[in-house]
Amino acid sequence: MPSSIRAHASIAMVALLALCAFVLTALWTQWARDDLDWVQATLSLYLHGPWGLALRTAYCVLAVAIMLLAWSLHAGLQSPRRSAAAPLLFVVAGLGLMGVAIGDSWLPEMAPLLAPLVHGLAANTAFLCVSVAMLLQSWYLRADPRWSRWAALAWWWAWLCFALLWLHVLWRGPPRGAGQKLVIAVVVLWLAAVALQQWRQTRLELRKAGLCTSPCRATGVS
Repeated sequence: MPSSIRAHASIAMVALLALCAFVLTALWTQWARDDLDWVQATLSLYLHGPWGLALRTAYCVLAVAIMLLAWSLHAGLQSPRRSAAAPLLFVVAGLGLMGVAIGDSWLPEMAPLLAPLVHGLAANTAFLCVSVAMLLQSWYLRADPRWSRWAALAWWWAWLCFALLWLHVLWRGPPRGAGQKLVIAVVVLWLAAVALQQWRQTRLELRKAGLCTSPCRATGVS
């Protein structure tokens, strides 16, 4: 049991680091690329050209982080609503992200007519699956006594993401780039908050078991 708790804590920390790496890379490309208007250009346009490889790598790192976090949440959940639906949707979302990153690395040159179809299918799959998975996971967490208080915020935040996603899809008025990046930011913030809470809870469990060393006390977990 202690080893599994430590594993969940490590996965949560890895997910947090991966999310930070994605955010920093995305922000850097926005600043470094003066050939694109960040308000109008969607993030996927930054996958090509200068710093495109770094952003594609960050996409894949984010995808792996989503999959690991989904497994950790599912394995450690103490909820009667626990099922494999949420982690499976997170995995499909991660595969969609990888499809965007990997497909955009060589498809535009090798198969220019196929590239837009693959990109659109992968990106839409990633957005739709992650938004539904967030709702399901938040619903599961609300029935877990350890998460019940915090999960209410996660639940409404997931609904906000779901609403913003469909608003972005159906309402073509706002700038496409800014709208898409707002949805991505809301998703990433939800993932980061869940990963942080998962890390805090696992450290608390280790401390209660007398297996947490000084870093636990340094974090102020009680």
